[in-house]
Amino acid sequence: METNHPDATSTAERFGRLITNLAIEAGYNLDSGGGGRSALARDIGMSPSAVGRMLSGKTLPMPHQLETIARVVHTDVRTLLVTAGVISDRSWPGETNADVLSASQQSQPASLSPEAAADAWGITEPGIRSMLLGSIEHAIRLQEASSRKARDRGETGTRG
Repeated sequence: METNHPDATSTAERFGRLITNLAIEAGYNLDSGGGGRSALARDIGMSPSAVGRMLSGKTLPMPHQLETIARVVHTDVRTLLVTAGVISDRSWPGETNADVLSASQQSQPASLSPEAAADAWGITEPGIRSMLLGSIEHAIRLQEASSRKARDRGETGTRG
């Protein structure tokens, strides 16, 4: 587990270095005037200033941008998150996390709070934790709205 030292780099800095290296390997010329930052921003769908802040380690991208970033720099989301130290290798051991059950696998109603899920996944960095909790809460609201609409239409089954 990572410890916080005064000289330790932040998660955003590690993520920025990783994306910089992967972007260069993917053929983006990130040198000043090389045009690579603009091309990377275009390909990811972010503003050039947002890409600059991400590459310089000042900010992390939004969760919904991770898949596109991974595709553009020819890697997978797990590699981005683990290599940058956003999550531990244990947090996402392979294709699935056997410690986290889907709703269909649970024998009783889900009682796992978003905070407990973040704890179970080892998400401790405050900015990342806040981003994760906000995304989970948003997903819950969307699911509740979708379920209400399905009930209003008279649908009873769940989708797999």
